[in-house]
Amino acid sequence: MSRVIGTVNRVLLGLAGLVLVCVGGGVLAAALGLSVPSWWPWYGKRDVLLSDADRDRWRSEGWWWPVVIAVLAVLVVLALWWLLAQLRRARLAEVLVDSGDGEGALLRGRALEGVLAQEAGALDGVARAQVVLTGRRSEPQARIRLLMEPHAAPDEALGRLTDEALAHARDSAGLAKLPAEVRLKAVKHRAERVS
Repeated sequence: MSRVIGTVNRVLLGLAGLVLVCVGGGVLAAALGLSVPSWWPWYGKRDVLLSDADRDRWRSEGWWWPVVIAVLAVLVVLALWWLLAQLRRARLAEVLVDSGDGEGALLRGRALEGVLAQEAGALDGVARAQVVLTGRRSEPQARIRLLMEPHAAPDEALGRLTDEALAHARDSAGLAKLPAEVRLKAVKHRAERVS
């Protein structure tokens, strides 16, 4: 279901973007005096979006302009909320653990993240580890960021992370697989003055 919602969101964002680019491009072309189709409502350099007659038509109604401004403000807020919702990756709240009795149990995602981060952070050469679980609760995926000490060997740390921390998490949760995206970053030490 979440994939369908994600696909619908992407299609709607694409269509909204296409409409905005086409309308904006048409208005820009008309403003620059380029040729536009005959059906286009604005067609000259001196043409305006709202004529004096259009603006004056509702001037006697005291409610008109506050309603227009409020509606536009709500549209902007909704568009920003939608954009931020698209950029945010959903964090997995719970993981479905195979309990062996056919029922299963739910494990808090934050608990598994914490244990995985603690075990990854204890590896030799790792200064700090951050773990975020994404995906579906029956098929979680891990995004891991390791802050590496200067003396650390990245291939060694990555191998131990895979063989130890990820394997322990996968086995303890009864998962068939636990794919992970690992990002390594080196610690930046501040220079110290030696007297």
